[in-house]
Amino acid sequence: MDGNRRWARSRGLPPLEGHRRGIEALDRAIDAALAEGVTMLTVYAFSEENWSRPGVEVHGLFGLAERFACDKAAALAARGVRVRTLGRRDRLPRALLDALRALEERTAGGTALQLSIAIDYAARTELRDVCRSLAADVAAGRLAPDDIDEDAIASRLWTAGLPDPDLVVRTGGELRLSNFLLYQSAYAELWATPEPWPDFDATTLARALGAFAARERRFGR
Repeated sequence: MDGNRRWARSRGLPPLEGHRRGIEALDRAIDAALAEGVTMLTVYAFSEENWSRPGVEVHGLFGLAERFACDKAAALAARGVRVRTLGRRDRLPRALLDALRALEERTAGGTALQLSIAIDYAARTELRDVCRSLAADVAAGRLAPDDIDEDAIASRLWTAGLPDPDLVVRTGGELRLSNFLLYQSAYAELWATPEPWPDFDATTLARALGAFAARERRFGR
């Protein structure tokens, strides 16, 4: 979800206002996904690299995320949205962790849309942890090296139980994966728009889905 700060800067607004508008865009994206029949949606809310941003911005982002989790839980549950968070949890503020856990519990029965929120996420860290887990199991005799296959890897990813993404959408004109779902996106289709995330709406999603539908997916064959 790129371009929040640039969106704010172009309007003479503080960065946090761009992030606040980004939360509104997330709500629109969820509604649009439900209307289009999308059943899996993963959003990159906060990367491991984002810790390098000014402390006031990081604190503000966490505050917005906590408010979203608290204010939207009932509405998301009513819309059949099930929320899951991906990423590290040991560095997030306690209040945010509690709000996210409550959101996951409140929406656990949702079947219309699986919304995964990647927060304090980095694909390289995810893969490092997978390697450590596999190595520990091999060292303990619980797993033979020859038994390390795609299923063994997938079961240890933070996305365990979720299908690989079909489509990765980049906003703000970016043309890179930025440490997001590197392993899982091996055969995902990529689509980019110059529009910053705060301007994302149902029309943007429809364009992305239309481009995806027009492509021939050969999976390397």
